[in-house]
Amino acid sequence: MVYSIPLIIFMDNVSSNISKQWNKHHAVYMSNVNLPHKMLEKEFCIQFIMSSPHAAPMEMMSTMQESIRKAAESGVFTWDCKHEEEVMLELYGLFLGGNNPMQAEECSHTGLHCNYFCRTCEVGRTKEYKESDEGYKSIFVVCSIFLPCLSPSEEIHAQFSSVLALGATEKIKKSVALSGMKDMTTGYILETVVELGKKLCKRGAGIQAKPEAEVKAILEKQLKDLLRGSALNDAINPLLGVEGFNVHQDTPTEILHTVLLGVVKYFWGQSVYRLKKAKLLDVFQMHLNSIEKAGLNAPCLNAEYICHYKGGLIGKHFKSLAQVMPFLIQDLLLRTVLDGWTCIGELVVYVWHMEIDDIEIYLV
Repeated sequence: MVYSIPLIIFMDNVSSNISKQWNKHHAVYMSNVNLPHKMLEKEFCIQFIMSSPHAAPMEMMSTMQESIRKAAESGVFTWDCKHEEEVMLELYGLFLGGNNPMQAEECSHTGLHCNYFCRTCEVGRTKEYKESDEGYKSIFVVCSIFLPCLSPSEEIHAQFSSVLALGATEKIKKSVALSGMKDMTTGYILETVVELGKKLCKRGAGIQAKPEAEVKAILEKQLKDLLRGSALNDAINPLLGVEGFNVHQDTPTEILHTVLLGVVKYFWGQSVYRLKKAKLLDVFQMHLNSIEKAGLNAPCLNAEYICHYKGGLIGKHFKSLAQVMPFLIQDLLLRTVLDGWTCIGELVVYVWHMEIDDIEIYLV
């Protein structure tokens, strides 16, 4: 028997310390999507692959991708304990898990700091357009124009072509800002060649600038040395152009930073500001302390802690607050703020149901 095994590949930074001090390591894990959903997050069903405090994330992902490719070519032979026979497994990556900044890096995308700020679709445009009434509304419209898988690769090739010309710094900056594409795997190569170009073109007292043709020849040699004999296609992000896998479509939106540490966090900040301005924060704390907690999907609602450390809350606090805020502020803040928290409560419930169904959606 031959079985197809779709894989969830997770990569993110973690701390290797038990204490609160942050000691960043990048780690890669893997899960078998064929497992029932209730088993997927069990510790013994998650396979640790590698971790390093030194290797860049895309270097680790390159090794991971090469390993999966070899396994797919030759198959993995193992023993089926249920049917008591040898079977072959064909492995393939289904989607990549992680937080939004890491997924943006996996897509060779700069994230929110560019005109086209989405790694999946072409929402956005210039800052002036997004600040206009029409542009602001367009951000919240479902975009049906998805990024083609080959366009990032073509954009990265264009950036490498411009690095040999005069004014490369501004050209590359403009390209990154307009398209949002920046390859982290080869980013240091671009920076090295650009800095060398600046030095070669720099004019000093009594120093004559080198001819353009000579500068270009030196930069071409430097670029070739940095690529170490590899073709550019082999050096850039290994996830671009993988057969049967579109990294822009197969990096599902991460709920924690998008909703709880995004929409909920900033709405909470504005609500607290209004409560403080109206000198009602103490009343709010009493409301929070007296609310019935038996029916909540939350381990604890420590009113004193939440109000004291209101600017340093984490995801679990915002998940709890989203469930109770409409009941706490109904007679303290404006009706529009109350309606906003009611919508947020519905949104949090929706995205958590959506997260549970993610695996089934991908399998379909």
